[in-house]
Amino acid sequence: MSKDIEFKNRDRLIQLGIAISALRKMRGMSQEQLAEKAGISRSHLSSIEAPGIARSFSLEIFFNIADALEIDPADLIDASVFPDKIMGKSNK
Repeated sequence: MSKDIEFKNRDRLIQLGIAISALRKMRGMSQEQLAEKAGISRSHLSSIEAPGIARSFSLEIFFNIADALEIDPADLIDASVFPDKIMGKSNK
């Protein structure tokens, strides 16, 4: 796999990292806790979450992170604005 990230994917990866970080914080989890649940190192998670840095990672890690955050992977991809169901709010 090439280490170079295509320009069009750079912003997507940055946005995904920011979404992971925001949701982790909303869930009250530390990087260490999420990394452990996802089966990766804290430093790897830190590089994924780092704002302004496009860090590619495998789908397996992506799915593990989504599972650890208890979110559907598709919702995590589309998490620039969190819908109420992700925030844990009901529609009443």
